[in-house]
Amino acid sequence: MASSASLHQAVWQTADTYLRGVVPRQSYGDYILPFTVLRRLECLLEPTKAEVLQTIKHTKFPEGMWGALIRSEHGLSFYNTSELSMGVIGGSDDHVKKGLLTYLDAFSDNVCDVWTAFKFPELLNKLEENNVLWGVVKHFSNIDLSDEALGENAMGELFENLMYRSFSENGQVAGEFYTPRDAIRLMVDVLLSSDDDGLYGQAPARTVYDPAAGTGGMLLVAKRAMEELNPKIQVSVFGQELMAESLALGKSDLIVSGISPDAIRDGDTLADDRYEGEQYDYVLSNPPYGSDWKRSKDTVERESKVEGSRFSHGLPPVSDGQMLFLSHVVHKLKDKEHGTTKGGRAGVVTNGSPLFTGAPGSGADKIRDWLINGNLIDAIIALPTDMFYNTGIATYIWILDKNKEEKRNGKIQLIDASGTWTAMRKGMGNKRRELSETDREFVLGLYNAFEDADPNYSKIVTPDELGFIDVPMYRVMRYSTLIDDSTVAAAISHKQALTGHEAVVRSCQGVAWNDLPDHLKKTAKTAGLKMSVTLLGHIMNCVAVEDPGAPEAIDHKGNKVIDKASKITERIPLTEDVDEHMEREVLPFAPDLVWDMSEAKTGYEIPMTRLFYKTEVMPSLEELDAEIETVLESIRARFLEVKE
Repeated sequence: MASSASLHQAVWQTADTYLRGVVPRQSYGDYILPFTVLRRLECLLEPTKAEVLQTIKHTKFPEGMWGALIRSEHGLSFYNTSELSMGVIGGSDDHVKKGLLTYLDAFSDNVCDVWTAFKFPELLNKLEENNVLWGVVKHFSNIDLSDEALGENAMGELFENLMYRSFSENGQVAGEFYTPRDAIRLMVDVLLSSDDDGLYGQAPARTVYDPAAGTGGMLLVAKRAMEELNPKIQVSVFGQELMAESLALGKSDLIVSGISPDAIRDGDTLADDRYEGEQYDYVLSNPPYGSDWKRSKDTVERESKVEGSRFSHGLPPVSDGQMLFLSHVVHKLKDKEHGTTKGGRAGVVTNGSPLFTGAPGSGADKIRDWLINGNLIDAIIALPTDMFYNTGIATYIWILDKNKEEKRNGKIQLIDASGTWTAMRKGMGNKRRELSETDREFVLGLYNAFEDADPNYSKIVTPDELGFIDVPMYRVMRYSTLIDDSTVAAAISHKQALTGHEAVVRSCQGVAWNDLPDHLKKTAKTAGLKMSVTLLGHIMNCVAVEDPGAPEAIDHKGNKVIDKASKITERIPLTEDVDEHMEREVLPFAPDLVWDMSEAKTGYEIPMTRLFYKTEVMPSLEELDAEIETVLESIRARFLEVKE
């Protein structure tokens, strides 16, 4: 059995021997990965190859039915109907490319899709043009990638290593579909921690799903972690991926790990759930940050109108689909069934936007409200910056749960792991930090400690503590009465005003603005004129002039007159009484403000940064003086040296 290091070296040696000077260094992985997959497939199929060829030779079924026949008789999830192999093709330098293309075309459709996504034929052209194709084929044909030659999980580790080395040359590209394994392992550690007991036994079974599967890393890391806990466990994985290149890598990773490539299906998860109606024990996902969902818009909006559907809880801005994935993930988790099952758990990586984006009552806020008050959020973990390949921004892991532990019901744990990291010896794209095993154990310890965890790194909050009410406030106007030719002319310009109303208006000279309603009504009545409510309000507006020394203005209906243009909003935690808050925080500084609860709106946010903000302690004056004196002393000493 070859050692892991020697196997990795043998495969990557292709670059040094054949690819150097032929293709750019950052493209080495584009060539090595598909050849590795091809060699692994033929090694897996070798034990049944002769039998499969005999089945095809003697069958009367047409070629279109061979797939069903082979799957039925030989139990294979993929197959090849050619007598060729890399060894046969590499046995002669004649017609190497033609032989390879024939060989690739003989694979089952679920594998041929992989070659197409890898753009394998184009890669073969490049190698042939530079006279290295035959050498590459011969090189790989001599590498034994059979199960017998590999230890348990060795092939999966090899493929992961190849992807890692490939992406290390091109970190920006990696970020499009490759989630760092250290982040995945932390997610898996936390997800499994509340289900440890259920993972043991003679034949436990668990399902894992990823709606944005990328290279399939989350599925495989979760599967391996559970198998390490219990080798007898049966873990089934399912995924969906939109990007063709990501899909090829994901299927390849499954294939080399001995899993059917059909476990990852293609398509847009938001517009076309390829696993509609299915629910899972675990869901893991790292959906794209800040990517719009325009292509899915019609379908998503139509589904959002169906009560109880994936998107019926609200729609975020079209510019960012992360919260749609959060909604989708919750609906894919197994429900708690009368206490007989634990219910599903999920880990979803997002940027900071879903924590706070959207005004109260907006679609994004409604989703957040549903998640928080629906007791669906177990924990949120703030990761270090510079953790991902194509972005250095802050990222967060949402731990969602359909059946939280009793002690966690009605509560959400917020964990600040932003300062828990280890510097990488060599960065990859934007990734310069990683979570070591010690780092992951520290974060997992905080999660398990729950209410006993260090409050500097962990806080337990209730839904009300994350909720707030936005209350609009306005400045109360203060008016005096101004009677002159211009204000009188404006007042009697109303269509209900008659000639006699001019005298009524002029009689208001010296009358306080708040007393105008009674004065105008009485004077008009004495003159035998009507004073409708509409005309009264018009006259009062025309003769009003702002006067800071006047009392608060009261209109003809008895209400305080407010300046709509002066609107400001006070955000008040749901845990506080509104009137008490205003008396304490607003009125002492702005006594002219009033608020309108009929216009107030309730919203929710998860202010991780504010909750964990640590005030920087400034040095005392004595400390500053001492530091300045030290610097001055150093300067004096240097002057003395110069003089000498």
